[in-house]
Amino acid sequence: MPENYTDPSGNTEAFRAFSQTPEAAAPTEASSRTPLIVGAVAAVVLVVALVAWLA
Repeated sequence: MPENYTDPSGNTEAFRAFSQTPEAAAPTEASSRTPLIVGAVAAVVLVVALVAWLA
């Protein structure tokens, strides 16, 4: 590590600027569950069809 390295966490002003950015302050948007639901429904339909075909 170079001798002139400055630890960013040691600079209060830089930390406040980082922590008060809109990206850090805004909550992240929850991911959509639609693909999960569609996949689960498709799996259930496939299992029911397989059971019906074997019965």
